[in-house]
Amino acid sequence: MAASVTVVVGTQWGDEGKGKVVDLLSTETNMCVRFQGGGNAGHTVINEYGTFKLHLVPSGVFNPQCISLLGTGTAIDPPALVEELREITAQGINVENVKVSDRAHVVMPYHKLLDKVEDEARGAYRVDTTGRGIGPAYTDKVARIGIRVCDLLHEQVLRDKLEIILRRHNAVLTNVYGQEAFDLEQLVAECLTWGEQLRPRIVDTVPLMRTALRDGKRIMLEGQLSAMKDIDWGSYPFVTSSSPTAGGAAVGAGIPPRYIDRVIGVAKSYSTQVGTGPMPTELHGAEGDHLRELGGEYGATTGRPRRIGWFDSVVTRYVTELNGCTGLAITKLDVLDSYAEIPVCTGYRYQGELVTDLPDPLIHEQCEPVYEVLPGWQQSTSTIQSLTGLPRNARAYLDRLAELTGVPLHSVGVGPHRNQTLLA
Repeated sequence: MAASVTVVVGTQWGDEGKGKVVDLLSTETNMCVRFQGGGNAGHTVINEYGTFKLHLVPSGVFNPQCISLLGTGTAIDPPALVEELREITAQGINVENVKVSDRAHVVMPYHKLLDKVEDEARGAYRVDTTGRGIGPAYTDKVARIGIRVCDLLHEQVLRDKLEIILRRHNAVLTNVYGQEAFDLEQLVAECLTWGEQLRPRIVDTVPLMRTALRDGKRIMLEGQLSAMKDIDWGSYPFVTSSSPTAGGAAVGAGIPPRYIDRVIGVAKSYSTQVGTGPMPTELHGAEGDHLRELGGEYGATTGRPRRIGWFDSVVTRYVTELNGCTGLAITKLDVLDSYAEIPVCTGYRYQGELVTDLPDPLIHEQCEPVYEVLPGWQQSTSTIQSLTGLPRNARAYLDRLAELTGVPLHSVGVGPHRNQTLLA
C-alpha cells in the first residue's frame, strides 16, 4: 500500500483553526509532523480529552498510535517544550510518542532578547513579534551559527560554538542596545540540562520517514501561520522567518514532494491577523469588536486581540494557488450565524482600477476592498450534523467561497469541538 501524505496549511494570515483540522484527521494518521516555526503561534484543540493550547507539540499527540514529530524545519525552545509536555501530561495525555528532530534548531535565551530589541528598532517596519526568539533563531540558522538539537548532547561542541556566537551577539546587545551580556558557562550548563531532558525524544528523522513511506503509513504535515506570513511569498517584511507552505512542508519534514497527495487549506469564514501588515478588509470600531467577541479572537500564545475583517477571497485564492490546495476547510461558520448580511471581498480598488490578483505589499496596504454582500441565515448551525442540514443561505455562502477561491470544500466547522466538523 502506498503511503498517504497530507499537508494542512493556513490560507489567510494564520490562526485559521488548523489545529482542529489536524486533530480530527490525526485520528487516522500514523505520523504527524510539525514542519516549521516555533512557539510563536498556537493551535487551540478541543476534543474529548479537554481544551489544549498547543504551541510546539504537534496536534497528533492525542492519538496514542501516532508519532508526533517536531521536524527539522522547526525552531525549538527546550524549556517551553518541556513545560508544554508537562501540562499535556497533567491532563492525562500520553506524550511518549512526541519526538524531536536532531537537526532542528534551538531557540536560545539571547534570541528572545534580540527579538524584542530588534523589533522595536525597526520603527515603521516593526513586525510586532511575540518576542519568542523565533526570527533571530532562524537568522542564526541561515548565518550558519545556530545551535542544533543534537548539539545539546555534546558539551565541547556547545562550548566551542557558543564562544564564537557570544562574541557576536554580546557585542550587538551591549554596544548597540545597551543590554547585559550573556555568560558562556551559564548557557552551556542550561543547554546540557535541556539535552538530558530531551535525550529520549531526539531522533534522526531520515530513517524514521523512510520506514513510514516504505510501509505505506498515513502521514500528516502540520504547519503554523500561512503563506501570507511566508518569508518569500508573504507581506514582506511583516512575515515569519520560515516557509509555512506545502513546499516548505516537504523541506521542513524531510519528505520528497512527490509523496504529497493532498493539501488541505484552512480558512475562517471571515479573516483575522495578528501583527502588522496589509489587511484591506480589516474592521475597526464597534463592528470589528463585535465580530472579535463573537469569534473569541484572541491569540492562543499571547492572548493578544486579533485584527479582524471579512473574508478576503483575493488573499485566500493567492495562498491556495501557491500551495496547490486540493480541499478547503472552512472553520467558525457558526460565528456568522447572527448576521443578516455578510460581505465577501472579491477584489480591490487601487487608484480607481480594479485589482483581482494580490499586489505587492506596498500597494496592498493602499487597496480598498470590493465587496459582494451575501444574505445571512440568522439561525444556529452549531448542532447541525451534515452539510445537507445547513441553512440554504449558509450553504450558498460556502459554495461562493469555494467558487471564488477555486478550491472544493473539504469540511466546515460549526463549533470548537472535534465532532462539530462537517465533512464534504
